[in-house]
Amino acid sequence: MIDLRLNRRRFGAAALGLAGLAALPGPLRAAAIDTSGLTPITSGLKPIDAAERAARIARAQALMAKAGMAAIVVEPGSSLDYFTGIKWWRSERVTAAIIPASGQPVIVTPFFEEPSVRQSLGVPADVRVWQEDEDPLALVAEALRQAGGATSAIGIEETVRFFISDGLARRLPQARIASANPVVRACRMVKTATEIALMQAASDVTLTAQRWAWQRIRAGMTPGDIAALIDAATAALGGKASDGLVLLGEASAYPHGSAKPQAVREGEVVLIDCGCSVGGYASDISRSFVFGRVPDDVRQVWDVVAEGQQRALAAAQLGTPAGAVDDAVRAFYESKGFGPRYQLPGLSHRTGHGIGMDGHEPVNLVHNEATPLAPGMCFSNEPGLYLPGRFGIRLEDCFHMTDAGPQWFSTPPRSIDAPFG
Repeated sequence: MIDLRLNRRRFGAAALGLAGLAALPGPLRAAAIDTSGLTPITSGLKPIDAAERAARIARAQALMAKAGMAAIVVEPGSSLDYFTGIKWWRSERVTAAIIPASGQPVIVTPFFEEPSVRQSLGVPADVRVWQEDEDPLALVAEALRQAGGATSAIGIEETVRFFISDGLARRLPQARIASANPVVRACRMVKTATEIALMQAASDVTLTAQRWAWQRIRAGMTPGDIAALIDAATAALGGKASDGLVLLGEASAYPHGSAKPQAVREGEVVLIDCGCSVGGYASDISRSFVFGRVPDDVRQVWDVVAEGQQRALAAAQLGTPAGAVDDAVRAFYESKGFGPRYQLPGLSHRTGHGIGMDGHEPVNLVHNEATPLAPGMCFSNEPGLYLPGRFGIRLEDCFHMTDAGPQWFSTPPRSIDAPFG
């Protein structure tokens, strides 16, 4: 996945078909597909605005005060976007935000990048610039001193690179460098109504795009062919496609695919796992079905996975440790002869992951995860079953926690014969 998803999970295919388009890169091939019957379904959505970001910063500052932190440090990425609106990338040239326990954020960025950085800045902030022959970490350290961080705790967002946290520790030897997780995770794990609405729209786009592509799958197509169909439909519906997976036949037995050439064949599994973003928020949906007649053994495994999804949702109750959801599914699978635990044939990965601005976010639905489920938390529910050398089945739908319990973003399919309802 890129941006929203992990890079290792790419649509795999050595051969890229769709007659006449095989030589074109994926995005161009998708653009050449006729999607004239599709129209955007994402209009009218409320974006993340300055008021929502101000509330996020206020919440972070309250959490900093509770944790005894003077400030937190955030690098470019989804957390920087979350708090400030800045959409930027990481390079050897430091751009960072210092969010103090009181007062406005400070943005440190190269002098020549300031105009570009300001274009997406969505909150009042003090922007401080450095020249190419100057030390950017000196500016960051000074902002932390001004926030009272010289002799107290400074929270470092968990993806900040080591050279930055180490450099700050050297420049502020009396400070205590700490994890910012109690602040950043506590904010980002609990979604607001606006965030939930954007995620719902992203799910609607992905499921519609997958259904549209499913109706056009033909024998001989490669993963790249199917991926191009989904990408084209996603764009036509108003979403931004992210990397995903199309696994055919035996490749479906390996959760992140196989490098072997693949093609759609009669009686074999087709596994689609992909998502998109709408307004900066992600979807993640998987469907498994068979091209042509469904073999009895595939149908039986599909039915067990479908029940596993429902068992996971039933276990996801308010206050329940996130790991208990995984435990419930694994106990059910073991009763059906799979496993035990993460052994194959069985479920070799966690039951689900958090989702929001990133396709994978803390926390996970995995054994021993003690975080209690609370309203606003969002997760994937994907308890697949994998039979090495044969096939795999993964059904994935995301849900969010409400005051009344879990609620689906996308409704799971009824049967392998109707994978999209």
